[in-house]
Amino acid sequence: MKKLKIADVRPLIQMAIEEDLGQGDVTSELLFPDDTIAKADIVAREEIVVCGMKVIKEVLKLYNPRLKLKVLVNDGQQAHTGRKIGVIHGPLRPMLSAERVMLNFLQRLSGIATTTRKYVWAVQGTKAKIYDTRKTMPGWRLLEKYAVRCGGGCNHRLGLYDGILVKDNHLAQLGANFQPKLRKIVTQARKVQGVKFVAVEVDHVDDQLNYVLEIPGIDIVLLDNMGQWQLKHAIEMRDRMCRKNKKPLLEASGNITLSNVSAIAQSGVDRIAVGAITHSAAAVDIGLDRY
Repeated sequence: MKKLKIADVRPLIQMAIEEDLGQGDVTSELLFPDDTIAKADIVAREEIVVCGMKVIKEVLKLYNPRLKLKVLVNDGQQAHTGRKIGVIHGPLRPMLSAERVMLNFLQRLSGIATTTRKYVWAVQGTKAKIYDTRKTMPGWRLLEKYAVRCGGGCNHRLGLYDGILVKDNHLAQLGANFQPKLRKIVTQARKVQGVKFVAVEVDHVDDQLNYVLEIPGIDIVLLDNMGQWQLKHAIEMRDRMCRKNKKPLLEASGNITLSNVSAIAQSGVDRIAVGAITHSAAAVDIGLDRY
């Protein structure tokens, strides 16, 4: 699994701290002496996939370098209800000041990892892999895509710059006779530096996919909002029209839920893009218990 580079997300962490701390934690400063030392457990209050321990270690360090985190459950690992996943030791004032920011990151990221893992489990036994989308919180994309990886999912393109995706609105602009224009675009796309793949989205099998499959150089074809019968028809068409070593991967997308993802995977698609694993993942319940 590709690791998270804390330096890349430090500006977001610093912004979160500035937003919450402002000129100081007036409550903790009023209640406790500056030299008070304490310990606190980070506890999973429901069954989760942990994600964000590296982030909260950075949060604690920015509040006070004397705050130390002992990680008991690493990112990507499961924790059952009541499991202690980490222990914090150090000055009480900054520990309490850091609590909300720390838990905001940990609960949100673990929620995404936990939701992703449910989708990954749902497609076990098929060849389909679960992919995320660009439907992420502004500023959180690197973290949210890291959480998807912790949950066992895969990352789609990071942004508009590292993958070429000709979507339905692009095709509509090209007009009904889009194939010659698209063929030229794909040829040009193969020459763009830093691009991980060339993909084309289609809404229909018989009057779009058949023309797209005739164009060489396409890595992925997105099958948007198609039912299981249409997906199977698309796979049969792809296998019939393309040589074995020149087959584009087929990716199902649009309105994918936990209730239908297994059936979609059983159709035989290679990839399933799920916006819900980021934009609709609920934060999980994680608490800080001081002692």
